Amino acid sequence: MDKIFVVEDDDNIRELICYALDTSGYSAKGFSSSKSLYLALEKEKPSLFLLDIMLGEDSGYDILDKIRHDSSLEDIPVIMLTAKTAEYDKVKGLDMGADDYITKPFGVLELISRIKAVLRRVGKDETPEGASSYKKLKIDPSKRTVEVDGNGVELTFKEFELLTFLLNNQGIVLSRDKIMTGVWGFDYQGESRTVDVHIRTLRQKLGEAGEYIVTVRNVGYKLGE
Repeated sequence: MDKIFVVEDDDNIRELICYALDTSGYSAKGFSSSKSLYLALEKEKPSLFLLDIMLGEDSGYDILDKIRHDSSLEDIPVIMLTAKTAEYDKVKGLDMGADDYITKPFGVLELISRIKAVLRRVGKDETPEGASSYKKLKIDPSKRTVEVDGNGVELTFKEFELLTFLLNNQGIVLSRDKIMTGVWGFDYQGESRTVDVHIRTLRQKLGEAGEYIVTVRNVGYKLGE
């Protein structure tokens, strides 16, 4: 199982990222500072680093520089996470040896997709690919297709992302905020009505399979029993 080290000083974002990774077939470990990361690296090495640039102590750039100049770490892929959108910041990270660069806000599915792409590129992806299913419902992420009892269902981009997120967390009760951050991005908490509207249209399009999406009163939704 691929181990991902997440360095992010915002507790909420770090916990959400680690939760998303853990439920997507990875083993995630979060760090709020470079100091705690360096201590952990004395004991174990990850398959990939996720580094936020704006940290309290060493910046993500500082950590990246240490990684790329350490013979025991230099081959481990690094994805930079940041709210900065300037082209200079992206170029700087890539020039220093980052493998990819994700600008906040971003959704969980985008993050997982980028991680898979980087790990495949370096030959370290250990997570299985393929379709997922629940009863009469089947989703194929590689083809972005949805079927109910063998019949294709046309979904919008976000409806597909939402259904995939629910299926990946099958049986788990997800709050509206957790769904919002997972599908729409980590900076979009509190827009619960958007979730409700998309759940309603998704149920309609899925027909009889729409009943698989269960409303959990005063909490949110889940897919499956």
